[in-house]
Amino acid sequence: MAILFIFLNIIVPVFILIGLGAWMHKVFKLDLYSLAKLNIYFLSPGFVLINLYESDFSFSLLGKVFGFFIVFITLLYLVVQGIARAGQYSKSVRGVFTNSVVLYNSGNYGVPVNDLVFNGNPYAATIQVIVMTFQNVLSYTFGIFSLKAVEEGRFQALVGLLRMPAIYAMALGILLNVLPFQLPDFLLQPGEYIANAMIGMALLTLGAQVAQLKFNPKLLPVYISVGIRLILGPILACGIIWLFGYDGMLAQALLISSAMPSSVNSAIIAQEFRNEPELAAQIVLASTIFSMITVTLTIYCSHIIFS
Repeated sequence: MAILFIFLNIIVPVFILIGLGAWMHKVFKLDLYSLAKLNIYFLSPGFVLINLYESDFSFSLLGKVFGFFIVFITLLYLVVQGIARAGQYSKSVRGVFTNSVVLYNSGNYGVPVNDLVFNGNPYAATIQVIVMTFQNVLSYTFGIFSLKAVEEGRFQALVGLLRMPAIYAMALGILLNVLPFQLPDFLLQPGEYIANAMIGMALLTLGAQVAQLKFNPKLLPVYISVGIRLILGPILACGIIWLFGYDGMLAQALLISSAMPSSVNSAIIAQEFRNEPELAAQIVLASTIFSMITVTLTIYCSHIIFS
């Protein structure tokens, strides 16, 4: 794939919908709380369940993605902790800085990109669904604990994790996939309607969330975080994939997923615990904008290296 082709046919469609979401929020003042709930409790679980049910799922694939994810997140954590110590960041800045790198947008952004890159291939979609579910778990556990939440914050993190329907949808989707059981059409059809609606609504929601953020070009940690998330992240991921001996679509999907910008969840968590919310929001905005270039290049490299 040529770089211009990738940019025009994969990245531009994504940002058109993000732009429409931002425009609609500016004009209509969309209820971001309701949009977030709609995505978390309705669209994402339906997407996860249907894609796992209809895919060629295997526990071997789950193990491969999990192994990559654990090593990748661990390396990113070690890098950001080293930089935070070298830069003598305060504890509050260190927490936000860490979250902005290890929590990336594998759902609202990663799923649509995966869908466009692989033309809706069920196997590739399954890989992205697994990564998205692991990221959701990470957001509501480590994402909150890294901000040194008080005792009730830890309890809320556990409750929040147990309330994440994507986890149960993943378990149910795997169970239905491996069992010799065929869902009847009157159940499967509504699920497919929900799954098909997920991508458009996710991008609209992301646009509305980004529209309320403001950028201050003077904050150095913003640029460092963006550099690690968008450039060093894919480089580390490529090394891990090579080390594990992955190839083909699995390798491409994992590499592309590693290039996603910082998750909006990192800004939401910072806002909720009043821990450097301005810094967190600016990192999300900057990484989302610059990802237009870096994700394009990552997709291009993934085809060259692992095709």
